Amino acid sequence: MLRRALWSRNGNNVSESFPEIVDALATVLDHRETVLDGEIVALDTGGVPSFSRLQRRMHVRAPTAQLQNDAAATYYVFDVLDIDGTSTTELTYLERREALSSLGIENPRIKVPPFWLNVDGAAMLDVAKKHHLEGILAKSINSTYQPGKRSPSWVKTPLRAKSEAIVAGLVEGSGSAAGGIGSLILGAHDDSGLLICIGSVGSGFSSRQRRELREQLLEIERPTSPFAIAPPRAIARESRWCEPILVCDVEYREFTGGSLRHPAFKGLRVDKIAADVDLPGRH
Repeated sequence: MLRRALWSRNGNNVSESFPEIVDALATVLDHRETVLDGEIVALDTGGVPSFSRLQRRMHVRAPTAQLQNDAAATYYVFDVLDIDGTSTTELTYLERREALSSLGIENPRIKVPPFWLNVDGAAMLDVAKKHHLEGILAKSINSTYQPGKRSPSWVKTPLRAKSEAIVAGLVEGSGSAAGGIGSLILGAHDDSGLLICIGSVGSGFSSRQRRELREQLLEIERPTSPFAIAPPRAIARESRWCEPILVCDVEYREFTGGSLRHPAFKGLRVDKIAADVDLPGRH
């Protein structure tokens, strides 16, 4: 039986972190030598991918049986690059999907997600939203596989949530953002009314906005953190704090683990006061 391995996008071997998937691959592939592409997810009790559950597994090199049971990982395979030493990257998407199906690798820990043809994109987004998924990925049926590249033939459309957040500080910009903010430190009030950190946002700004926001925040700078609970050290180490009086709009993918995931700045709010800003999803 061939030895199986899992590699992350940045080239790290993560096989030890997900032994249940490695074992499943060894079972379903047996003697076949293949290179697959997919995504590891951890499903919640409703069968929806949960980033917070996956985080529990990401940096654990030897997960216990209890952890594997509590945050079970599943490998969703959506493409195949090589079968028994023959490259499939030059085949069309539909041809590769047919080759993938022929492998017969479905298993409790390995899934091959379905795909749909001739379906309206807006309708698919509605379905994704209904099932609490991150979004959709549209692929040209004639597209080849281009390793290491962002192909224009694959278009990802994520679903984004919106929320207000309190601006609690900034991180100085560098490089092209020098002279402006690099990111804003964000907060919101929890159920007890305490101001807590909900992460930071570093995208969505124009160069002019970065400079103007820096000037505006330094006018209300304060020496200490405004948060009731100390923010993560990675944030606090580089922050310059300000009075928590400004409110901004952000779009984000998910609020998990007490932090916004993939947030984008959408502008300051002049019609909101900081006292009215609760945790994302609570208003």
